[in-house]
Amino acid sequence: MYTIKEITENGFSFLEMKKDDNSSSAKICLNEGARLQELKFSDVFIIKEQSGFDYKESYASSILFPFASRIKGGKYKFNEDEYQFNCNDNGKNALHGLVYDKKFVAFESKENEQNCSVTLNYLEKNESIGFPFKYFISAKYTLFKDQLKLKITVKNMDNKSFPFVLGWHPYFISEDLKNSALKFKTDKKIVFNENLITKKVEDYKAEEIFKIEDKHLDDCFILNDENVEFITPNYQIEISTNQIENYLQLYTPEGLPIIAIEPMTGISNSFNNKIGLQVLKPKKSYSLTWNINFKNN
Repeated sequence: MYTIKEITENGFSFLEMKKDDNSSSAKICLNEGARLQELKFSDVFIIKEQSGFDYKESYASSILFPFASRIKGGKYKFNEDEYQFNCNDNGKNALHGLVYDKKFVAFESKENEQNCSVTLNYLEKNESIGFPFKYFISAKYTLFKDQLKLKITVKNMDNKSFPFVLGWHPYFISEDLKNSALKFKTDKKIVFNENLITKKVEDYKAEEIFKIEDKHLDDCFILNDENVEFITPNYQIEISTNQIENYLQLYTPEGLPIIAIEPMTGISNSFNNKIGLQVLKPKKSYSLTWNINFKNN
């Protein structure tokens, strides 16, 4: 049996999803954009909070909307109108969208023998200067014995269209990150400038196994399919999606045994370079699903 429990810690609201023997579990923070704070399968933590790695700096497991990564100077033009986001990236660029710090509301939960699920909602009623549109966003997490599904639904509640990109920012633990590796199919890499703004797309000759070793990663790739594998000495996962056009951001923070493996539908500065950018018409909805499948070594 799977169960869901509400928890309050330090004034924050959480939902804990778990299998009856506690071997698989997930913990979600409603106050911080419905982010996945912990994830465990077969008693192995693959996502867990890191001491001294503050969420305001890490954006760990945050849902990224209406844009992922950065927008140069926070400025963009849409339908001939110019807009200005708050530059929350050291005053230089806009970073990681608008919902990472919003409080989501628990709407529905289901418990049964094979899995459990929670649906968390946020309705934006206050139009911001940088994104003066009304929207609804829903995050549905479903926990299985060896799988987590995250379904994101966005609905345009406005009477005008808006641009958007979706992303997710989970960090995964490895007890030996240097000897961990990734597998993904790509032949294109994004070239950034010194402020991590897209300069160009270049051809990239990918190895079958992408070894992490001592690399400091802050790299983005255009994927040729919907699957990414993360292989560590004690577990493996596959991250997949139901989307056709996919991008992958990788980031390794210094001195920590974690790596950000970020699936995205667009790239840095997508509101200006249009790579991966989509437009949602009034009263229309868009959904995608990201899956994490676990294998215990």
